Amino acid sequence: MDIKQIAKDTTKVLSSYLTYQAVKVITAQLRETNPGLAIWLSGFSSTGKIQDGEVYLQEMLKENQEIAFRIMTVREHLAEEVVDYLPEMIQASIQQANMEHRRQYLERMTQLSSVEASPHPELNLDSVDSETSQDPGNL
Repeated sequence: MDIKQIAKDTTKVLSSYLTYQAVKVITAQLRETNPGLAIWLSGFSSTGKIQDGEVYLQEMLKENQEIAFRIMTVREHLAEEVVDYLPEMIQASIQQANMEHRRQYLERMTQLSSVEASPHPELNLDSVDSETSQDPGNL
């Protein structure tokens, strides 16, 4: 396991995601101030290039320098704002998700084990209880 390579790959994904978020912020701003440019930016961004933030920015620099620089500025600002929260939030989120997955797995395994352990799996205790409660003669 190459931790440094994993960190580099994670950084690339996070950078691309922050590029995407910057584009969303700028598109929302442009809807208020320049709807035509907002439509153009949405169309340009929907081509799939945005999956790699750096390739997207290279293409954007060829098409519209002003928007490209604006995206870079907003992306950098977003990175500065979220960097302090990320380590703790990621770790807590993964721990919580893992615990939930384990809980669900254990519940499934417990249900399977109880069905397999029953000598008569066709006998459903819930249906017996509901029949007893509905038939006054069983009281």
